[in-house]
Amino acid sequence: MKAVIFKGSGIPLEVGDFPKPRPVKDQVLIRLKAAALNHRDLWIIDEQATVNRPEGVILGSDGVGIVEDVGEDADPLLTGAEVIINPSMEWGNNSLVQGDTFKILGFPDNGTLAEFITVSKKYIFEVPEGLTLEESAALPLSGLTAYRALFSKARLRAKEKVLITGIGGGAALWALTFAVAYGARVYVTSGSDEKIARAVSLGAAGGFNYTKQDWAESAAREAGGFDIIIDSAGGDQFSKLIELALPGGRIVNFGRTAGTITNLPTRLLYWKQLSIFGSTMGTRDEFLSMIDFVESRKLKPVIDGVYPIDQVKGAFERMRSKDHFGKLVIRL
Repeated sequence: MKAVIFKGSGIPLEVGDFPKPRPVKDQVLIRLKAAALNHRDLWIIDEQATVNRPEGVILGSDGVGIVEDVGEDADPLLTGAEVIINPSMEWGNNSLVQGDTFKILGFPDNGTLAEFITVSKKYIFEVPEGLTLEESAALPLSGLTAYRALFSKARLRAKEKVLITGIGGGAALWALTFAVAYGARVYVTSGSDEKIARAVSLGAAGGFNYTKQDWAESAAREAGGFDIIIDSAGGDQFSKLIELALPGGRIVNFGRTAGTITNLPTRLLYWKQLSIFGSTMGTRDEFLSMIDFVESRKLKPVIDGVYPIDQVKGAFERMRSKDHFGKLVIRL
């Protein structure tokens, strides 16, 4: 089968032949129709020096397709079903935090950037009603991350003011989509005025260009502070989020695109009685709740572009350039 193969940092990605998997006990074989890229894939490419398999590993966490075959203990009636894959695997029994066996599909196990994949039957669900297969592929990892951050961690309430940093990536855009649908007043940040304008067209109340030295002061004047801040960047500007949070505010971080957090203003943290949450992926129940939310509100993903698998390197380069606005979907 054709697949996107990663063999270690510094080694160019290959689009080549890979052995077709076979379903074993509890598994289903899915003929994938669409997958999507995530920043996690770039971090793997840049940071994983070696892969402990001579044949390499298939990247990709997001995927949808059609069940082609089933292994022992999997219902044969699943054959032919259109399914979406939950990439948050082996979470464990504690909903507050993932367990020691937790892993995300696409590394170290083979992922979705291939024509076929085998996964346990417990990680597949019906494709969300109202979404195409390509739209569905844009949902799993980033949608689940945003859903847990907003609803499980920050406990979003209608009409609260929300700031989402770094608009343009998949998780940030799902956070915007979810928060607007829930009745929040949402603002965004970006280094691009064009991306801010596009976010406003999607329902944001306004936005601030973080390349401007006084962006935080502008945000404070316009919005008066925020009940919830959803951050995927970290970095030196995280201290400004502490300043912008309203007393009793909640800040959720799930990324490090700007690097390590420094210069945390401790006095403001305790004086405002702020809560800072780290968040990663989510539970099976959260995945199901996310799908229900998308279906009931008739929500759609923002897709930057759809690429055939032979052009996946171009899709990765677009993600690396940070010019994209929305998910980069790969047609399989």
